Amino acid sequence: MIKLFVGLGNPGPEYEATRHNAGFWWTEALARELKLNLALDKNYHGRVARTTVKGQTVWLLEPLTFMNLSGKSVAALARFFKIAPEEILVAHDELDIVPGQAKLKFGGSHAGHNGLRDIHAQLGTGDYWRLRIGVGHPGVKSEVINWVLKKPSQEHRQAIEDSIARALRAVPDLLAGEMEKATMLIHTSAPQRPKPPRKVEAEDSEND
Repeated sequence: MIKLFVGLGNPGPEYEATRHNAGFWWTEALARELKLNLALDKNYHGRVARTTVKGQTVWLLEPLTFMNLSGKSVAALARFFKIAPEEILVAHDELDIVPGQAKLKFGGSHAGHNGLRDIHAQLGTGDYWRLRIGVGHPGVKSEVINWVLKKPSQEHRQAIEDSIARALRAVPDLLAGEMEKATMLIHTSAPQRPKPPRKVEAEDSEND
């Protein structure tokens, strides 16, 4: 089961609406769903929230280290609370998936994503879960940096938000370790706007 949900992005208002912050958009949507507030915790170099679901502690984390040093934050929290890599899900922007789609994946390479690259290095393994949120590709490799650090069009932003909403519906399965069910929910594209996510019952919520 997933015990630590991580969203990747860059801190600061100038990056807030850019494609590279799609992971932050996911974490913030999940925090709203669980009625949590992400708050700065310098021990883990990021914004953190904690709750309990069916007796299990669940963490949300947004590293504030800038993308290239994301692993510093993830490893600090995971090691302190003895969270295994396979109990971590990292949400991030994915160039090779079109806006409106998201994919769940376990393990594999970082595929050149600098946030994943540092998480690989700090955890010493790639064996963690990834929620790959499609932001599309500019079509030319040399334009990738400019592409991810710019705001998507209104149409693309809405499509990305729709994929995030669909992924939220899989959270109960992610928490229960039902990864095949979660994968089916996340990978199914809906022709209409997705239904509201299923409610996750949190108890004894705490914010750090």
